[in-house]
Amino acid sequence: MPSFCRDCLHTFETGRRCPACRSPRVLSHPELFELSIAHMDCDAFYASVHKGLDPDLADKPVIVGGNQRGVVSTCCYIARLYGVRSAMPSFQARKLCPDAVWVKPQMDVYVRVSRQIRAMMEEMTPAIEPLSLDEAFLDMTGTARLHHAPPAVMLARLVKRMETEIGVSGSIGLSHCKFLAKVASDQEKPRGFSIIGAAETHDFLSDKPVSLIWGVGAATQAQLARVGIRTFTDLRRWDRTALHDRFGKQGERLWHLARGEDARRVSRNSPSKSISNETTFATDIKDPQALEGYAWRMSEKVADRAKAANLAGRVITLKLKRSDHRILTRRHSLEAPTQLAGRIFAEAQRLLDHSVQNGPFRLLGVGLSDLVAASEGELSGDLLDPAGNRKAAAERATDAIRDRFGPDAIIKGRSMR
Repeated sequence: MPSFCRDCLHTFETGRRCPACRSPRVLSHPELFELSIAHMDCDAFYASVHKGLDPDLADKPVIVGGNQRGVVSTCCYIARLYGVRSAMPSFQARKLCPDAVWVKPQMDVYVRVSRQIRAMMEEMTPAIEPLSLDEAFLDMTGTARLHHAPPAVMLARLVKRMETEIGVSGSIGLSHCKFLAKVASDQEKPRGFSIIGAAETHDFLSDKPVSLIWGVGAATQAQLARVGIRTFTDLRRWDRTALHDRFGKQGERLWHLARGEDARRVSRNSPSKSISNETTFATDIKDPQALEGYAWRMSEKVADRAKAANLAGRVITLKLKRSDHRILTRRHSLEAPTQLAGRIFAEAQRLLDHSVQNGPFRLLGVGLSDLVAASEGELSGDLLDPAGNRKAAAERATDAIRDRFGPDAIIKGRSMR
């Protein structure tokens, strides 16, 4: 059976240990060197980035998040052993893991590391479809001749480079379609490498819950359960026409995925639907200047992510949560898409000016949607602002300086508010 060592990348026939380096990290599978659709997912990305930057954190539970009233953005796998989970209230996480090291999110750092990982992927294949800063699909079809190694070995080399050069680990899922590659990457995290071959697809899926399918959340699960569909085996009992009649296009999709059929191609031109960032305050805030400072920081983070993904957006959204937990959402559509922090902030500020009287607020968020490729966007700033070109040029010069000298090389005064 085809095998290779995940440590030294040596290929050989089946064995429990690598004959070259004696490592037990051996991967064997009948279709190992035939499959070429992969999903790479970084392990606890934000926390891993901080551990990579500070070796002293390597063996400590690390939680990325805000203050007592905030929530956990993510946490390392050590912290998860204590029961800490993403989106958990911070006060609860502190009770579960009192010795954890808390670090504040640093989106500009995450974007920079994501770009480094993306550059490594680009060396392997041009067919990359990013899903977020820390995960992507890769189509490695036809790359074996170029790299003189099968896709599985190149993918192992990728995550090995990520750990060695950046300090971030990742898990690989390898299969014959996107749906199963994504499922596979979740099987053995962290530092996993899982394979779902074509021959085993039917048996692998049979006893799995339908919640494994993207888009099948609680509401859809309840609808399916009402007609006796809880597992893939249940789903396969339904006729294709009957599923379509009952659930429309979703039924047609479910019929195909129940059989491990996913015709979607890995497309580098599949943009995210939206980009957003929000923060929960330690105490309710009503002061307009303080809220403006937060709006600027959120706008900068959204812009950083848009630039990293080479995207621009037409719709600016401001999200505010009052002390009574009522959520206020305000939106404005621009004449042309943008990825500039200054432009995003200008609109968020206008929306905030019309809402600040409804405070105090416990949360503020800024979002960018109706996304397109950056080449289709507005690169010169606010077209109605006489100083738009100058402001846009200054922002791009600032980006270049930060890329070279670090995120704190230039800091806007309003971010200190």
